[in-house]
Amino acid sequence: MISSRAARNALGLVFALAGVVLVLNLVAFAFGQAPAATLRRVVEGTWGTPYGIGQVLFKASPLLLTGLAFEVALRTGLFNIGAEGQLALASLVGGAYAAKLPAGTPWPVAVLSALVVAALVGALVALPPAIMRARLGVHEIITGIMMNRVVDVIVPWALTVVVGSSSLRTGDIAPGAAMMRLERVVPSFSGSAASAAFPLAVAAVYATHALLGRTRVGRELRFLGLNAEACRAEGVAVPRRLAQAMLISGAIAGLGMTSTVLGYKGYYELGLGAGAGFSGIAVAMLGRGSATGLVLAALLFGTLEQAGLAINARVPKEAMNLLEAVVIVLVAVAAHASRAPAATAASPASTSAPEAST
Repeated sequence: MISSRAARNALGLVFALAGVVLVLNLVAFAFGQAPAATLRRVVEGTWGTPYGIGQVLFKASPLLLTGLAFEVALRTGLFNIGAEGQLALASLVGGAYAAKLPAGTPWPVAVLSALVVAALVGALVALPPAIMRARLGVHEIITGIMMNRVVDVIVPWALTVVVGSSSLRTGDIAPGAAMMRLERVVPSFSGSAASAAFPLAVAAVYATHALLGRTRVGRELRFLGLNAEACRAEGVAVPRRLAQAMLISGAIAGLGMTSTVLGYKGYYELGLGAGAGFSGIAVAMLGRGSATGLVLAALLFGTLEQAGLAINARVPKEAMNLLEAVVIVLVAVAAHASRAPAATAASPASTSAPEAST
């Protein structure tokens, strides 16, 4: 039997998808295109072909990790708006490191060490907001925005001065550092950018959720997001846990370079992965604290991004930004509507009615 809550969530998803289809038709009509033909191109360019599916998985991969990064911080009561900068600098340093590895480096060593470097750099970018929030009480949104701006300046400077690249890109990564393309397992994905980064990102989502629920540190981080004063009264080192949550969040965001640098381009170039940090916020909000919800939300936004490319010849792909906003609004409305019946059932009027009738 399907629970009433699951049924309401499914109904809300259907409502949101129906709204997206409606708005997509209106956008197509506004640009002088046949709505049915535009919708058909969207389906064919995303889930209608193996190549489209591979591209959706590729675009969803960094969103999964930036969404997870934001969710870890949010569960602790923090708002990590700095994932964009954390991902950008981690991509640059991780890509430059992987390019310096000897050509014969075994892939387990090359991939793992590149990921460790990226995670450390992501945590490093998150360190100033972590310290200022934990020790000084400065809100992490302010410092997160500041760090995004700092990284915006550091990345092109580092590419030009430190890396010494006139083309604003790093060198090609060592062969051992490249993520395996999924086309080697699923030949029909041939030509797409899908790589092992997607299953690794999915595994990271479920592993992180398990750690948050089954370890002492994870439980304290979640309890901290519910009531910091109660945690302090129970002897939890609140400032330390806040700093830990922000550093973990930054490290996870840094791992978003797995699909873009190691799985797709094979090097980092200026702007690669841009926007994934901010889109991850929407993914986390739509995921509603569920590992499966996070995966589905990332796939939804990956579908919208790929759909924008599929119809770009007739409708500007920027129109997909409108659809992303519509998704957020509709899912929020559906979530509120799904909670309304439960709230009504638990209201004093509903509970007192049987007593009055007896």
